[in-house]
Amino acid sequence: TGETMEITGTHTEIDVAGAVDQLTNAKSVIIVPGYGLAVAKAQYAIAEMVKTLKSHGVHTKFAIHPVAGRMPGQLNVLLAEAGVPYDIVHEMDEINEEFPDTDLAVIIGANDTVNSAA
Repeated sequence: TGETMEITGTHTEIDVAGAVDQLTNAKSVIIVPGYGLAVAKAQYAIAEMVKTLKSHGVHTKFAIHPVAGRMPGQLNVLLAEAGVPYDIVHEMDEINEEFPDTDLAVIIGANDTVNSAA
């Protein structure tokens, strides 16, 4: 109960070609994974994407929401299992201040952590 939260800000929904274009032109990317990434077993594909981005000089990091996944640390473990370096995986409160200076945020399987109306 209580007052309905006002949704502010903007988001952009794009198709695959648009995503490729955005990733190709970005200098910095923050990936926000959620439980949907775990369900899809997409950690290996994401790890490969990160390797490709880094090889092209794109500064890439992960932002892990405190309640992402089915249990604390689940996404950290999955990303480590896929070979994502620990030093680019951050808790959300550690990385929040970097979002305004980031070219692109990629939300993967985490709609409920970024959209309170979900």
